[in-house]
Amino acid sequence: MNTELEETGVEVSKEKLMQDLRLVVSDAEELLRATASQAGEKVSAARERIQDNLAAAKEHLAVAQKHVAAKTKQAAKVTDEYVHENPWKAVGIAAGAGLIVGMLISRGR
Repeated sequence: MNTELEETGVEVSKEKLMQDLRLVVSDAEELLRATASQAGEKVSAARERIQDNLAAAKEHLAVAQKHVAAKTKQAAKVTDEYVHENPWKAVGIAAGAGLIVGMLISRGR
């Protein structure tokens, strides 16, 4: 069970990393558009380097998204199999979780 929690934490971290990377890519694209009218050898070299790095980042992001999607599908499949093999345990876990959430909500009022 601890391994499952660690994997869930890793998946959350991957999702957060992908969100952050998307934001960086978006900001870099905006910066490139804003500096399009700037001239000069250093600016051109920097823009070219940024565009290359941006393309590489987009590729890595696409690979990471596919990996996270595959892991999510795998986790859903395992969960589905567990529920089908242990329906009463699943009902008990769901009822217990519902009870705990209900108690927490009622305390918040």
